Amino acid sequence: MFQHEKKMLRPVAVEKANPQYAALLQEQLGGCNGEVKAAMQYMAQSFRIKDKEIKDLFMDIAAEELCHMEMIAETISLLNGHNVDADAVFAGGIQAHVALGLSPGLVNASGYSWTADYVTVTGDLCADLLADIASEQRAKVVYEYLYRQIDDKKVKDTIDFLLNREEAHNAMFREAFNKVRESGSNRDFGTTADAQWYFNLSSPSPQNSEFQYAKTAPGHFN
Repeated sequence: MFQHEKKMLRPVAVEKANPQYAALLQEQLGGCNGEVKAAMQYMAQSFRIKDKEIKDLFMDIAAEELCHMEMIAETISLLNGHNVDADAVFAGGIQAHVALGLSPGLVNASGYSWTADYVTVTGDLCADLLADIASEQRAKVVYEYLYRQIDDKKVKDTIDFLLNREEAHNAMFREAFNKVRESGSNRDFGTTADAQWYFNLSSPSPQNSEFQYAKTAPGHFN
């Protein structure tokens, strides 16, 4: 069951309208590393999780990602201002002005629609958690790129908050992974000597490579 509370997770504001930056920020709404993707991925993954504590973790983070989606959408709406003007943005960012009436859309910064293809669900908790850790890291990178391209202090404050929340989720997923790392695909595979070989196929290569995993496979270059 979901319940809508009118109070936002954290208030957002902008110093002034900036339609061009609104187009950039669309990436974190409807892009492949955006908030919609994160919410749908964690929620979809949660449906088969047997561990009640981890299932709750997935659903709680998914719910927070929906709150982030609301924050980003509201920021985009404020940045777009109140006048339709396609000349205010460059090619690739005009969709809000010609098709959406300045409404935040489920599209990325280039105007391409959000798709469920962005979502990773394997049914294997270890694999899904690793995908989620990577998702949070990629989201941080996009937010960092966005942070560097805006001088609006109020928008930067919102992005700074979201960056820190992505790091929090990353830490939570890493902790969950450590709890289950010997289960699923990690239990069934990767347990034989074949999992210990390092194939050194670079020639010439450093004699004391830090990537000498266990030992070098016989018959291959040293």
